[in-house]
Amino acid sequence: MKTARIVFQGGIYQAKEHGKGLELDNGRQVSEEDVVWLPPVEPQTSFALGLNYFDHANELSFKAPEEPLVFLKGPNTFVGHRGKTYRPSEVTNMHYECELAVIIGKQAKNVTRDEAYSYISGYTIANDYAIRDYLENYYRPNLRVKNRDYCTPLGPWHVDAADIDDPMNLSLRTYVNGELVQEGSTKDMIFAIPDLIEYLSSFMTLNRGDLILTGTPKGTVDTKVGDEVSTEIEGLGSLVNTITDERS
Repeated sequence: MKTARIVFQGGIYQAKEHGKGLELDNGRQVSEEDVVWLPPVEPQTSFALGLNYFDHANELSFKAPEEPLVFLKGPNTFVGHRGKTYRPSEVTNMHYECELAVIIGKQAKNVTRDEAYSYISGYTIANDYAIRDYLENYYRPNLRVKNRDYCTPLGPWHVDAADIDDPMNLSLRTYVNGELVQEGSTKDMIFAIPDLIEYLSSFMTLNRGDLILTGTPKGTVDTKVGDEVSTEIEGLGSLVNTITDERS
């Protein structure tokens, strides 16, 4: 099942697809144009992977990591489907990153890779924008690069884990103003989803609502103010976002 979180007439609702519109959890049917989309879950601890695809590491002239390269993202960074993301006027390279986001469904500690999938409640799409100007070097945390307000669109749907047969074989695509600019597959991750859950839960407890953003393939290019960026993952839908400036 696909479920969303939306705002309608000042109230927050769970919603599901209904024809070309949405059906709220009170039974009311509304059009997508009448709602504001929220991230489909309220993120708790959010992990993000750097350089988790060989081709993306090569694209950036970095050596592929031998251990997961993980950083944290604050809740301020997330914005829902059809939201807006601000591009600072002084930057020269702000690119999208289409990523499969794993949603943890229950507490997990010392989980083996064979058990890992049973701790997942579902999946969604993340666009983890990076402002490359702020990257000082490989060893510095991605704080300024990845933690600006509303710099990570998330959604539109929480798709139940049971509805995705093989999350390690999903196609990913990004379109800018309708033009295909990025294409890859989750099968090309360096560290697979079970490996990441085993790794993280080996030294800290994962909890319901935690997110793991699993990295992006090659094909990232600069975006400009006014661009409409659509990130798509097979079986999960299409996440749309618009780049804005200081005045918007």
